[in-house]
Amino acid sequence: MARFKINGIPTAVAEIVVGIILGKTGFGFVTTTADLTFLSSLGVIVLIFLSGMEINFDLFVQKPRPKQDGTTERSPVFMAGVGFAGVVVTALILGVALKFFGLFSDVMLATILFSTVALGVVIAALTEQELLSKPLGQTILLTAALGEIVPLLALTVYSTINGGHAARIWLVLLIFVAAIILLRRFKSIYRFFARIDKSTTQLDIRLAFFLIFVLVTIAENVGAENILGAFLAGIVMKLLRPSEVTRDKLTSIGYGFFIPIFFIMTGAKLNLRTMMGNPQALMLIPVFFLCFVLAKVVPYVIYHQRFNARNSAAGAVLASTTITLVIPTLTIARNLNAITADQSGAFTLAAVLSCVLAPIVFNKLYQPQPEDEVKTRVVFVGANILTVPVAQQLAKGLYDITMVTDSEKNFRTYNSQVNVKLLSTLDEDALVSAGAFDADIMVLGYMDADRNYRIARMAVDHQVPRVVARFETREAGNERIEELAADGVELFNTFTVNVSLLRGMIESPSTLKLLTDTEAGLYEVEVHNHRYTGKTLQSLPDIGAITVSRIYRNGNFVAPHGDTLIEPNDHLIFTGSKDAARALRSELGARN
Repeated sequence: MARFKINGIPTAVAEIVVGIILGKTGFGFVTTTADLTFLSSLGVIVLIFLSGMEINFDLFVQKPRPKQDGTTERSPVFMAGVGFAGVVVTALILGVALKFFGLFSDVMLATILFSTVALGVVIAALTEQELLSKPLGQTILLTAALGEIVPLLALTVYSTINGGHAARIWLVLLIFVAAIILLRRFKSIYRFFARIDKSTTQLDIRLAFFLIFVLVTIAENVGAENILGAFLAGIVMKLLRPSEVTRDKLTSIGYGFFIPIFFIMTGAKLNLRTMMGNPQALMLIPVFFLCFVLAKVVPYVIYHQRFNARNSAAGAVLASTTITLVIPTLTIARNLNAITADQSGAFTLAAVLSCVLAPIVFNKLYQPQPEDEVKTRVVFVGANILTVPVAQQLAKGLYDITMVTDSEKNFRTYNSQVNVKLLSTLDEDALVSAGAFDADIMVLGYMDADRNYRIARMAVDHQVPRVVARFETREAGNERIEELAADGVELFNTFTVNVSLLRGMIESPSTLKLLTDTEAGLYEVEVHNHRYTGKTLQSLPDIGAITVSRIYRNGNFVAPHGDTLIEPNDHLIFTGSKDAARALRSELGARN
């Protein structure tokens, strides 16, 4: 693929094609053996496990942002939920239509197959366009997540009933109970592992495979499919919040060894020569492919309520990508004698076509829009001489600034200078109604320490990612300060800041000038863009325009060199012009 510059085809599709060439259809070099079947089974288990780890549960709790006209825009969760409900209904209609025309008789199996979405392929396409942290990308991602979760649960019910274990279907609940117990049991243990882990123990990887084997074993013993256990193991691992390094190691193990065997063996088992000689089987390929596409028409209508027609069409096309769950589903159906070899081959090839064409069409259709530019949301509580100038300066950069106050005098004074909302009171209900807690950063700028403490506690309860609170007097109480600090609230007071500045003017006048310079300054960016993780500092874009002075990594400062490798979530502290800082923040901070 690299030699012939074929960049638009997912690796999984290439591996299936290799299997076709080496297997029954091609040279016959690869045949089904017990060892290869075992490794292939491990491959699909690891694949589904990693799919479970890809689900971002934070997206399910994000609140929709209010628009300038006072209305609330459609949230990614709402659009994905309604859109996927439409996918299921459409898939059911297509299944009934296939049965009516005598092309495929199992309506439930067809519904499951047509409603699946290849989460891994979707994530790869969204990553390439740096869309994962943007509204359109989040909507497509949630649709794809539902396209794995719901069909997988439906497949479990389908296989249990058709496998003659309908009376034992309630036992499937035991898998979920086991997953909850493992999650609760290993939360503290995982943090302990993270502290004592080293290269010769790899405790995080051992725990991951322990979760896989336990839940897969339970699934098989209660009559469910092993891939349901693998998927729940991935979700448990995700909720344990593993580091990016752990995720990378698990991905390397999966995609470096086990998963390719699964996809290659899938291609090797196909006998296209037999299919080519069967006109009816040959006709099923375009029919099934068309059904995969038509089943995803409803998401276009739903997406278009918020996004333009072109990007809505791009999202719907990408959602029609399917292969990850299709092949395990076909394997289960074959074991249950619910599908013929020709039908299974036609479904597989139709899924391969969707994986080849959908990402290419998506990349052609998608065009970046201003609506996709997500700024860091900062809410200032309190409009005064300290907070207003800071808000004014931040508003010129990559920040979306909102300020709230209950002082009518201050509102009249500062409303023309910054976006200020006047509230009658600053109790919890009023702040919630104003969307104050729907922020990435909340800054509490009142002189009143009691008020700042009370609102800080609300912000922690509402899970605001960062809370910066002002405490001017030591009489505020050390216990409360320690309590907030333990909850991650960042505290400051102007007295300490002024002392530090005065000391800086005396000891390091040049450094202070650098901090307060209007053209150049000291900046910080957290690395989220995986395009740069694992690369050296000297490979950063426009590295000549900045100077990296320190890297803050895992609670420690690292002295950087040109060949220092960048790791996920590194904080780069650097000096440079505002333009260079803005460009580097936009590039390295992109969440993909």
